[in-house]
Amino acid sequence: MGGRISTGTLPVVRGVIGQERVLTVPNLLSVLRLAGVPLFLWLLLGPHADGWAILVLAVGGVTDWADGKLARLLNQYSRLGELLDPAVDRLYILSALVALGVREIVPWWVVVVLVARDLVLGVCVSVLRRYGYGPFPVVYLGKAATFLLLYAFPILLLGTRTGFWGELARPFGYAFAAWGVALYLWSGLLYLTQFVLAMRAGPVRSDRSRPEV
Repeated sequence: MGGRISTGTLPVVRGVIGQERVLTVPNLLSVLRLAGVPLFLWLLLGPHADGWAILVLAVGGVTDWADGKLARLLNQYSRLGELLDPAVDRLYILSALVALGVREIVPWWVVVVLVARDLVLGVCVSVLRRYGYGPFPVVYLGKAATFLLLYAFPILLLGTRTGFWGELARPFGYAFAAWGVALYLWSGLLYLTQFVLAMRAGPVRSDRSRPEV
């Protein structure tokens, strides 16, 4: 397992990053996004202030784009940022799913399926670490699924309103949600494929360089 195990067009599981950087501008933006998660959930479930919740989500989207852009421009990559960025995305998705489930805007089976997907992959990442691998990299399908879901949630909220705009938003919201759920599950299957390949290859040995699977 000293080299790369070919997976065709599949994404790859990367080895552990050697240098740790914490105090970077992208990481500060990710922490700001993280702080917005409980506020976002409270706005949806407490006062039902959907407009303000969408604003928090929009700010989170802007900072998500900005932290990736600044990481490249400033060359401030870090393992913390690599882990924190997708984790915050998942927390926003989980918060929105729970809120929309409580408010009966989306069915609970959708909430359960998507949460179960993340729990299974979380267990896989823990096993990979024990074998000496790094976490799953963020892949295009996963980012596309996240993009669709995060756009679907505010449109679904608008679809609960009566009148022209509510009627117009409702089918678009369900379309974004359907595609987002499908791609979210499909990307999960791709990650599971990587996990299986890594398990077949075996643990990283200390006398070999950190591999990429």
